[in-house]
Amino acid sequence: MIERILPSVTVAHHAFDDAVDAELFPQEAAVVAAAAAVRQREFATVRRCARESLAALGIPPMPLLPGERGAPLWPRGTVGSMTHCLGYRAAAAARTDEITALGIDAEPHQPLPEGVLEMISLPGERAHLSSLGADRHWDRLLFSAKESVYKTWFPLTRRRLDFRAVSVGFQPADRTFTAEFLVPGPRIGEDEVRGFHGRWLVDQGIALTAIALLPARPHLRQVAR
Repeated sequence: MIERILPSVTVAHHAFDDAVDAELFPQEAAVVAAAAAVRQREFATVRRCARESLAALGIPPMPLLPGERGAPLWPRGTVGSMTHCLGYRAAAAARTDEITALGIDAEPHQPLPEGVLEMISLPGERAHLSSLGADRHWDRLLFSAKESVYKTWFPLTRRRLDFRAVSVGFQPADRTFTAEFLVPGPRIGEDEVRGFHGRWLVDQGIALTAIALLPARPHLRQVAR
């Protein structure tokens, strides 16, 4: 599903459960050795998805370990993103000469727990969501969009980004969103990136968001259809 909102130059794989055994490299297994069994399974499944995506780019299997702040370390010359939630795991990858940065997120398409929206959003965003109608759980999509923003942001900046340091707006007609930074943005060459464009999708009970930053025009690029 996630491939539907990513550019054609990316490769994505997904799974709806952990039914297929997924082997971990010893270094990866050590990361989750003390975790609950369900965490170990989803960790393994999402890395199987990532390795399948990398294989399509000609990258042989290798450990995909968490780096700074848990961000996955991708093979040289590639960018990627992983996500997992109840009922869905996915990973996407691309070559750095075609995609500068990549972020994907999946969430159950359900309302956020009480009080969470106020913690992650700005007053203007809440007013915006209330104008969009009741056909989607826009609060959950907002959370997902901000997760995708952070996953795209962090490899470029190595800085944290507070939920309320970015303002997100949705365009329901074409299933896109814009994210405007309220703090200094990443610098790519001589340019400061002031925001991202992304896409969203709701299908099979899953809310999905994705951002792919294209190198030709690093500022406010919309992912390809």
